[in-house]
Amino acid sequence: MPADDTQLRFEQTVLPHLDAAYNLSRWLTASEADADDVTQEACLRALRFFNTHHGQNTRAWLLAIVRNTCRTWLEKNRPRQVRGSLPDDDTLAAVSSESNPVSLAIRRADRELVREVIEELPLEYREAIVLRELEGLSYREIAEIVEAPLGTVMSRLSRARERLEQEIGRRIGEEADYEKTVKRTNE
Repeated sequence: MPADDTQLRFEQTVLPHLDAAYNLSRWLTASEADADDVTQEACLRALRFFNTHHGQNTRAWLLAIVRNTCRTWLEKNRPRQVRGSLPDDDTLAAVSSESNPVSLAIRRADRELVREVIEELPLEYREAIVLRELEGLSYREIAEIVEAPLGTVMSRLSRARERLEQEIGRRIGEEADYEKTVKRTNE
């Protein structure tokens, strides 16, 4: 196939998912500038290996490349964030995102607070939450992207949601306590 044809197909099938690729890079690197670099590198990798992509879920395929590129970048630039892989626990099930307290908190809570709390999650939890709650991927798609069993994905999501819920609750509670103290002081 001529190079121009490949480039055109790449632009039509992969580039529509560029925002999702950048979003994942941004959350995993916690830096806009680093996310730009990682996303660009991931797109170059995707273009280089585009001929191996045979029409399966293009979004999941690209996000897997982005995730792996982020991992490589983090290992090189921030090795402490990647070390200490989380234990797998296939026995925990994820709760529905519709009635999930974390989803409700994300809808109701201050966006800045939620962003801060997500950025503080360990990498495995952060990528699971971003892929599920922010990118809307299925558990199967996430498992494919992170190259982990479905049960592991469900476990990571469950633990990430629990941590988010606890930390958001703690911070909101601290804010409420502070406001009560200020109010009492001003009376």
